[in-house]
Amino acid sequence: MTPQPQQVWLAIEPVDMRLGIDGLSLRVQQALGKAPCDGSAYAFANKRGNRIKLLVWDGAGVWLSCRRLHRGRFVWPQGSDAVCTLDCAQWQWLITGVDWQRLSAKPMANWRV
Repeated sequence: MTPQPQQVWLAIEPVDMRLGIDGLSLRVQQALGKAPCDGSAYAFANKRGNRIKLLVWDGAGVWLSCRRLHRGRFVWPQGSDAVCTLDCAQWQWLITGVDWQRLSAKPMANWRV
């Protein structure tokens, strides 16, 4: 059975997809300032945006999952922050290749007809 984390943290900066559990755990600690064994999931993308890796601690060990889109790119956040957090619904949209940021957009306060 795979773990079901409550929260997924996205590392904004792209990573080398050759990194494994140890390299990504070190990235979580040093670049993100988080503990890789805190029960959250940590996702990393490559420069092209067509591959992601997910690192999850389940209490007994570490899961490392990979996903690749054959066409298109994952919609990854941009910005100066090192990390972004997603809830489970946003994560499900992201891994299917849907623009999850547009699904949760707030309406403009000064919109008029």
